[in-house]
Amino acid sequence: MKKSILIIAVVLFGTTTLSAQEYWNFGVKGGVNFSTVTGDYIDSPKSRTGFNIGVLAEIPIADRFSIQPEVLYSAQGFTEASIDQDNFADIDDNVEYQLDYIQVPVLAKIYLIDGLSLQAGPSFNFKVNEEWDYTPLEEGNDVELDEAQSFEFGGAAGLEYKFNNGFFVQGRYSYGFTDVIEDSEINNSTIQAGVGYTF
Repeated sequence: MKKSILIIAVVLFGTTTLSAQEYWNFGVKGGVNFSTVTGDYIDSPKSRTGFNIGVLAEIPIADRFSIQPEVLYSAQGFTEASIDQDNFADIDDNVEYQLDYIQVPVLAKIYLIDGLSLQAGPSFNFKVNEEWDYTPLEEGNDVELDEAQSFEFGGAAGLEYKFNNGFFVQGRYSYGFTDVIEDSEINNSTIQAGVGYTF
């Protein structure tokens, strides 16, 4: 599954014809994440502030409709919560659960007016880092974990405004439909805000 999705991502970004390249818009983006998790087994987690950075391609289909695949590094997780589940852990103050992904969202993009677009679609997410950080602002206090599932199927939706010079700002909400840990009923929930530029 993982190899198949990564191959699709490579194909989306790397195998276009010369004529198609004339119409595609490629870009870069980055921003801030405010992430947490939801579920019956976790009590009032505080959000982790992280980052996202990556590349995108906008593929026009019609006058006001495009498909926009992206590949992003997304730093997620949460801080300071109590989890009522034997196979997980309790978290004290000043402890951060870091759960980072390579996200591959494939979004439908509808322009409501010139410059302003609504985006929504599935996201195929691959875990690249999982650890407890007992002192997030210091080095050498991380405990690596391998509890979370390696693949997450999610969704994303948001708004973007693109200026005539190619610069854009956007806000997005992403949610993991797959349990963070198998059968845990705990799911990722992330607000993303950022800026970018299309060439």
